[in-house]
Amino acid sequence: MLISGIAILCGFALLIWSADRFVMGASGIALNLGVSPLVIGLTIVGFGTSAPEMIVSGVAAYEGTPNLAVGNALGSNITNIALVLGVTALVSPLMVHSNILKREYPIMFMIMILAWGLLWDGELSPTDGYVLILGMFALMIFITIMGLREKKQNNGMDPLDEEFCEEIPKGMSTATAFLWLLIGLVILLISSRMLVWGAVNIAHEFHVSELVIGLTIVAIGTSLPELAASITSALKGEHEIAIGNIIGSNMFNLLGVLGIPGIMTGALFNTSIQLDPSVLNRDYPVMIALSVLLFVFAYGFKGKGKINRLEGGILLLCYIGYMIVIYQQSI
Repeated sequence: MLISGIAILCGFALLIWSADRFVMGASGIALNLGVSPLVIGLTIVGFGTSAPEMIVSGVAAYEGTPNLAVGNALGSNITNIALVLGVTALVSPLMVHSNILKREYPIMFMIMILAWGLLWDGELSPTDGYVLILGMFALMIFITIMGLREKKQNNGMDPLDEEFCEEIPKGMSTATAFLWLLIGLVILLISSRMLVWGAVNIAHEFHVSELVIGLTIVAIGTSLPELAASITSALKGEHEIAIGNIIGSNMFNLLGVLGIPGIMTGALFNTSIQLDPSVLNRDYPVMIALSVLLFVFAYGFKGKGKINRLEGGILLLCYIGYMIVIYQQSI
């Protein structure tokens, strides 16, 4: 138990550090190749914030614990909305005023409906995985095209573009950026292996399902980069980054983090992932309900949207209630 706990803590710490280095390296390379800060922010940064979940998902599937990967995907989305945005809004109320984000909300709901439709039969097949991964690449292309078009229509001005420009590292050589990218990727793999190993051991020790461990311990740990990034961005007044990271991460989680174990389980074990009934009966409905609540809080039907401290507190209470339900159903 002690060794498993240490493996989880060290895995989380290395996971956060390596994910940051991975994004830094990838962003530096893209910037040196002439890619605009807006495109980098909408694709590489969005992809990178979900890199811990994706790597953990792949490792879990490789280790034969795919329900941990499914729990990580759904649990991370729930944690991102209820815990990360809830705490961030308590620290600093969040304003929402970018047309790009207002367009991405409906896309996020469409992705949730797509994933729910694929999982409705109680399994995640290799075909489902390929559909989700293709959807992820299609999403990256669509967001990039729409972001550039929006920027052009606004005469080159968009809140996200300005904030991404400030966040992306500049002056880094391509060789240095590539080195950080490689180091980040290698340590992501090592730390994910440590995390999954420790999490599975604890699940067996306490006789709880791998799904529950994925929804709780692993989801919270892999969402720590989003929490740190959101709070930092909010304190700097970069509210678009704080909310944009969450929306982007949640879309990548449903497409990439769910797609990877579906494909890998089929390739390695020639079978589909049989989902725990709680996924469709409890966890997916909670994720949808929280997404709708976030939409109501942040969209701004009559002007600029805002997530104030009261609404942040409501989101946080929802997360605490969800954890209580999981605990009661697990004992």
